[in-house]
Amino acid sequence: MVPKGKTRFETEAILALAGHKAFARGEAYFRREQVQILTMEPGWVLAQVTGSEPYRTELRGRGGTIDGHCSCPAFGDFGFCKHMVAVGLAANAADNGCGQEAPVGALSRIRDHLKSRGVEFLAGMIIEMAQHDLRLFRKLELASAMVQADDSTVEARLRKVIDDATRTDHYVEYESAGEWAAGVEEALEAVDQLVPNRRAGLALPLATRAIKAIERALGSIDDSDGHCSALLHRAEEIHCAAAVVTRPEPVQFARDLFAREMDDEYGVFHGSAERYAEVLGEQGLAEYRRLAEAVWQKSAARARRSDELSIEHDRLLRILDHFAERDGDLDRRIALRAKDMSSPYAYLELARLCLEHDREQEAIRFVEEGLWMFEDGQQDARLVFLAADLLARNGRASDAEAHLWRAFEKMPTFELYARLREIGGDIAGKRAVEMLERLCAREEGRRSWHGGSNLIVKIHLNEKAFDQAWESLDRFGGSTELKQQLARATEQTHPAKAIEAYEANVERLVASGGNSSYAEAARLIARLGKLRDNKTQIDYLIALKNRHCRKRNFMKLLE
Repeated sequence: MVPKGKTRFETEAILALAGHKAFARGEAYFRREQVQILTMEPGWVLAQVTGSEPYRTELRGRGGTIDGHCSCPAFGDFGFCKHMVAVGLAANAADNGCGQEAPVGALSRIRDHLKSRGVEFLAGMIIEMAQHDLRLFRKLELASAMVQADDSTVEARLRKVIDDATRTDHYVEYESAGEWAAGVEEALEAVDQLVPNRRAGLALPLATRAIKAIERALGSIDDSDGHCSALLHRAEEIHCAAAVVTRPEPVQFARDLFAREMDDEYGVFHGSAERYAEVLGEQGLAEYRRLAEAVWQKSAARARRSDELSIEHDRLLRILDHFAERDGDLDRRIALRAKDMSSPYAYLELARLCLEHDREQEAIRFVEEGLWMFEDGQQDARLVFLAADLLARNGRASDAEAHLWRAFEKMPTFELYARLREIGGDIAGKRAVEMLERLCAREEGRRSWHGGSNLIVKIHLNEKAFDQAWESLDRFGGSTELKQQLARATEQTHPAKAIEAYEANVERLVASGGNSSYAEAARLIARLGKLRDNKTQIDYLIALKNRHCRKRNFMKLLE
């Protein structure tokens, strides 16, 4: 029974968050006393709920403001779960109707008990636990070493810890990747503790070692959840923090950082000149720039024949652009980008840079030059649209429309059609549709679902020209998805067409098989029932059952 009186969490709020089904199950857990409150403090409740297995559940907040977390799978999939309901109700009961705020629960009792025992008792208990918990043993052993051992011993031990934690003797599957990452995180935490403990000089090389080890391990891990990128970021943070404290010699440090950034496969040292500016100082930054300029001059003399050279060019451009931006030298930033104009995107980037600094005429020059340079190939739609916007804004609507037409004729899209119609009005819209109809007529025997036929129907559908949409669909064909979309939009205006489309899709889904297809077919059948009289629908269902009577799962849905 839900407790009444002044409660910690409002029952209505719990119900709203969980829904009736989860609330009922959570209330049953609470009634069967399957909740053990571990600790309960102002604004926070931590508990263990025993269901199919024990789950760690916590709630935060007060009254109608409730948040929290549960270790059960349902929380990850759906949010506020039955275990959280059970904890909320148990917390209300523990308050005993008087809003009790003093810490209570098993952990509070344990804390009070431990406080009453001496240090020797606690040390003995922890040592006994460490004998059975290797992770706790390693953590305690490292902590004691950092206090008692000399620098060389600490460094040697942490090198081993890093190597052991990052080792992958076999491929680490997805299920084990989290545990592997947790071990590496513990090693990084140990390195991080060196920085405030006057051993930052050790942390710098150890962080570098950890970065290299994690990068080596990447090929042997299913890193779908991105554990490694987070670990690399953490290791680089430690490296930077250690550098701020130790202040290494700036020129050599600049050389080390530059080499790492240029050979950085995973972007760990991306933007080092900016990130480490405080440590490098003007002397180190000058060396960083000198190194980048020297390689830039050499690479400019070589043809970019490979992806490797392309990556080098992009990294150098990023570095030198940072320095040019730091100097406020826009002309230099433009000149750097102008070194490689091998793609429409390069012209787009230059135009955007000019626009950011109110140099619109230069932007127009770059977009037009880019469209002219690549007019024989497929255009970059972003460059075309930017050109159209700029030209129209500068009183050159006819030039803007001409660029849009050239792009539309090569690769017609709805976005290009919409922009053409925006600039050229109904005349341009009609011309575009006529061009698509001629294209589809030439391809009529092939029925290109993903070409002009779909686009014509989409145009008519968007403009609510439903007669023309069905006419084009009947004449040229179209994708099943688009046909269903048109049917849904025209159930009231063209019910016969919608019914025909739904029935055809039901047959397709049933023929393809599988429970998901059967369920979708059943939804369409229900929709059909709303578009016609009962007798017609019953006759249809009887015929459908006769045709597909051997598909048992489908028959169950119909019944």
